[in-house]
Amino acid sequence: MLRLPALLSVSAALLAGCATDVLFQTDCDWAAPIRPSRADQLTDGTARQILAHNETGAQLCGWQP
Repeated sequence: MLRLPALLSVSAALLAGCATDVLFQTDCDWAAPIRPSRADQLTDGTARQILAHNETGAQLCGWQP
């Protein structure tokens, strides 16, 4: 008998963390430019992906260099 109320309580607690205010959230709120350090050893493919990510963010979110 206690399983259902316990299950509902746990479900409610877990789902409460998923709530967001959609009116003030944009795709740029969770993304940021990738800034590798000088010590990072990047492959050409990784460098291209970082460049593409940062250029897209600059276009869509107004990121500055």
